[in-house]
Amino acid sequence: MATSAAVRSSVRLSLRLLGLNPICSACIFNRLRICKYAVTGSAAAAGYIDGFRTPSRSLRTSKSVNQSEVEDAALEDSKDVVNVVYIDRSGKRIPVKAKVGDNVLYLAHKHGIDLEGACEASLACSTCHVYVNAEYFDKLPEPVEREDDMLDMAPMLQENSRLGCQIILTPELDGIELTLPKVTRNFYVDGHVPKPH
Repeated sequence: MATSAAVRSSVRLSLRLLGLNPICSACIFNRLRICKYAVTGSAAAAGYIDGFRTPSRSLRTSKSVNQSEVEDAALEDSKDVVNVVYIDRSGKRIPVKAKVGDNVLYLAHKHGIDLEGACEASLACSTCHVYVNAEYFDKLPEPVEREDDMLDMAPMLQENSRLGCQIILTPELDGIELTLPKVTRNFYVDGHVPKPH
């Protein structure tokens, strides 16, 4: 019995809230004058409809800006700029402006430099192997054991070899030069270059 009374009360409330009860003075839609009965039920309401005007709304868009353009603009203003020079396999020098905290591998991908990184910085390959110029090599933190293990698999290993995915740029590394080795060992068929995600 109590359950059916509660259901009837709930149905009446729902009907009032939906604007189905024209004499409901508690209905919020009635008070806002958007209830269909409040708007169409009287001559006063008809006058209200005539006086109702929708606000003028227009869509405005800004100039299309890529995220990298925003970052580049902010980078020029920043004091935390780190200048990096990549030397590709053909010996071409590619200067790049970076910011403190950038990862050398992802920075290379961002600027279209052919530094592979097949494992996507998970320390499972040596395809982002680079040579760090002697002046900056000692400024890098010591490699962790997993990086050393991956470097052991890198072809053409040298004393100044590091994995690009493990080099995080700091202000002390401003001017660092990174040389890409002539070959890398890839998990794929020779000549295949996976696209970074």
